[in-house]
Amino acid sequence: MGNISTVNEKWRIFTLTCFMCCIVLAICLNYGRGRDNNRSLSTFQSIAIPMSSTITPSNEVIKTIEIEKPTPAPAPANEFESMMISASDIETEKTALEKKLVEECNIFNGKWVYNPKASPLYSEPRCPFLSEQVSCQRNGRPDNEYEKWSWEAQGCEIPRFNATDMLQRLENKRVIIVGDSLNRNQWESLACLLYSAVRPSRAHVNFRSGTYKVFRALDYNCLVEFYWSPFLVHLDQPNRHSRKILKLDKLSASAKQWKGANIMVFNTGHWWVHTGKIKAWELFQYEGKLVEEMQIESAFEMAMNRWARWVDQNVDATKTQVFFRSISPEHKGMQLCYNKTQPMLMDVSSTETFPKQMIQVVERTIGGMRTPVKLLNITELSHYRIDAHPTIYAKKQELLMLKQQRQQQFYGDCNHWCLPGVPDTWNRLLYASMILNHSRDIFASSDLFA
Repeated sequence: MGNISTVNEKWRIFTLTCFMCCIVLAICLNYGRGRDNNRSLSTFQSIAIPMSSTITPSNEVIKTIEIEKPTPAPAPANEFESMMISASDIETEKTALEKKLVEECNIFNGKWVYNPKASPLYSEPRCPFLSEQVSCQRNGRPDNEYEKWSWEAQGCEIPRFNATDMLQRLENKRVIIVGDSLNRNQWESLACLLYSAVRPSRAHVNFRSGTYKVFRALDYNCLVEFYWSPFLVHLDQPNRHSRKILKLDKLSASAKQWKGANIMVFNTGHWWVHTGKIKAWELFQYEGKLVEEMQIESAFEMAMNRWARWVDQNVDATKTQVFFRSISPEHKGMQLCYNKTQPMLMDVSSTETFPKQMIQVVERTIGGMRTPVKLLNITELSHYRIDAHPTIYAKKQELLMLKQQRQQQFYGDCNHWCLPGVPDTWNRLLYASMILNHSRDIFASSDLFA
């Protein structure tokens, strides 16, 4: 009996000791897990909101972007909630970084680079609907060096124009280009660029009318249209008994056809500064009142405001991108384009050939609109291309009048551009703007960069 009692006593002590050890172990484990939770949360939060990040698309180093430290959020109720908050913060910061990246890539600031082996993306024979006015080679221009210059942005790469990719992006969509003959110049360029990527039998081009032109890529159900509207507002077509009236608060008659387009490219400017016999109007009309004299800048701003109201009232920014092309420079006077075969030096100061106040009106109008409008700022880069105008090759040499032949330097076209030529660069920048406007494509389409 004594031995049994001793064994039982030892067993009770052993059991009690094990029980106490279990309690101590449980306390230790619980304490350790609490410390790990706190440590993992603080560590995750420390990497979720970096103070600086560097993004390098297409091997191009973009400078470090500083991000302001956000206000600390309330402590999460549990570990799962903390992970959800941090993931949201990361996505928010990624979007902010991509936006800053797009803003930092100013594709309109750069230089022209000559490549003697370069060739345009299309040729005059490959684009049979080019107008005579811009078909410089067909009209006898002896040089083609103006076709061998390409625009390079400073600090970032511009996607090279990819006609097939653009057609795919424009599938079941509609592009309108509205404005004066310089926008017609741009339409011809874009139509030729896209035409080069399709079989001729799968394209329909209506180019006979001076007021409306259309390119249709049948396999993509894509339309690229041009609407003649040099003022964007309405100019009454006069008869011999009436005076020419420019209605500043009424849009061009073609405006009802603008609705529903997915890409809109507008311009106006040159016709506002015409004087003498080529001035298109005799009277202004605004709010029902006829005015014979008005400062051009004031009339221009009224018209721009009317256009802006139409865009804000009729454009769904989730479905449509709107662009406004800046003034295309002329080369007259001291910077006459006649017989020029090389661009101007990049350090040559730009001579203002267009009223600065009107340029400011455009910038001010766009800046005050509810609908986002991208300014295609081609003025400065085009200014250097004094070599790329048709000059006397806007028509066939044998058709030049005797007086024009004797005084060629005074009759050359220093306003429009030969094609292929500078407007192809405008359309490359339009294409790049379409891509960069969707920041996710910056990283997904590195093969688009030259």
